[in-house]
Amino acid sequence: MNLPKRCLLNRIALFASRLEKVSHMTNTSEKQLIQAGTAVTFHFTIQLKDGSVADSTHQMGKPAKLIIGDGSLSDNFEQCLLGLQAGDQRTIELKAADAFGLPNPDNIHHMDRTKFAGETELEVGVIMAFSGPDGMEIPGIVTAIEGESVTVDFNHPLAGQDVTFDVEILAVESGE
Repeated sequence: MNLPKRCLLNRIALFASRLEKVSHMTNTSEKQLIQAGTAVTFHFTIQLKDGSVADSTHQMGKPAKLIIGDGSLSDNFEQCLLGLQAGDQRTIELKAADAFGLPNPDNIHHMDRTKFAGETELEVGVIMAFSGPDGMEIPGIVTAIEGESVTVDFNHPLAGQDVTFDVEILAVESGE
């Protein structure tokens, strides 16, 4: 079939544009957006107002992995991740109430020192694991020792702190 050169060029251009559209659709569908139930692998750094680093997956040498909605992150932080995809980087500033919450005085308990018999060296600042009513492990920080009374704070260590999260999304996959 002999087509005029102009007609042939038009067909090639049409084919190329269709190919580009298909390629674009394929590339777009490969990058899944973060949504409820997706598994997300990411690096993060948590900084306090003074610029000090409270936690970082970079320091641990291993990224974090979780499923959105599994309770690992605060709802407010998860909301900031929704819609991101692999390759995205964000800096997210959260007020204390939206990050790890405000300190709750009901989470500070006074215990008899005898409950700590045989435990490692008991001193202020030590983080200890306690069993909750459901058998789950709960970390608590010894904040005071006065005579036979030990004060343990079960608030999150970053409760009451405004924080900045720097996140880099490495992978987003369908949740299992």
